[in-house]
This record gives sequence, C-alpha cells and structure tokens, in this order.
Amino acid sequence: MEAGKNLSYYRELISKLPKKIRILVAKPGLDAHDRGVHVLLRAFRDVGMEVVYSGILATVDEIVQTAIDEDVDVIALSSMNGAHMVHFPAVINKLKEKGASDIVVVGGGIIPEEDKPKLEAIGVTGNFGPGTSLAIIIEHILNRVIKERLKIY
Repeated sequence: MEAGKNLSYYRELISKLPKKIRILVAKPGLDAHDRGVHVLLRAFRDVGMEVVYSGILATVDEIVQTAIDEDVDVIALSSMNGAHMVHFPAVINKLKEKGASDIVVVGGGIIPEEDKPKLEAIGVTGNFGPGTSLAIIIEHILNRVIKERLKIY
C-alpha cells in the first residue's frame, strides 16, 4: 500500500462512483471461522459499500441465489477449512449456470500458494490470506468492479 492510502482514501474514491458497490461476503460449506469476516464486513461498510452477509454454513446454491437476488457486484468468498478448491469453483460454475457470470468473485482464507493460480484461472481473484491489509483487499475489489462491472476503464 502506498503512503497515504488508508480507508478514508478508499471511502472518498468509492463515494465518487456512479453507483454504490454491493458486495456479498460468504462463508461456504462447513466453515464457522468468521472472526476475520466480521472485520471485512465492517471495513467494506465503512468505506461505503453496501454489504450483505451470507452468515456461516452457506451452501453454494444459497450464495449464488443471494448474489442474484441482492443484485451484488461482488461475491467475497472466505474459506478457512481447506475446502476452497471445492466451493470456490462450484460458485463460479453455478454463476455461469444461472447466467450471472458477470458478478466479480474474490477469495480469501487459508489458501495454499499452489492453489492460487488455479483459482485465478477460473476467475476467483485476490485469494488473500490472514494478515492481508484491508486497503489491499479493498483496492483489489474496487479495481475489479470499476473494470468489470462499471466498465469505467
């Protein structure tokens, strides 16, 4: 993160967008480790995003249907239980099946380095680990939404 880029910097940028970013934060499968997700939820809200939370133990079908029903720009998936290579691709596939593959998908949690390129190849970007700066995560989401959903650049 460059000097001076704190959460207020991103709040200012996001406030100038033509529409609010809507983000669904989801914990797929049998994963009740949600402390970090609560930090993300608050940070996303504090920078001006509209936040929807799936709660813990969400199914892939529930996540995708919620994303469609809530008209979100982003699904932020979190996996701390090692099931990311099952659930993250399943979300991508279900979005395609439902005609909603334009929804941006980012990932995070305990994701081994060797799995990150596989996830990136199917469209799950970020794949941030514990300790990643909130600013880095928010900037990544902001850049993807601007490019892929708002088509500003």
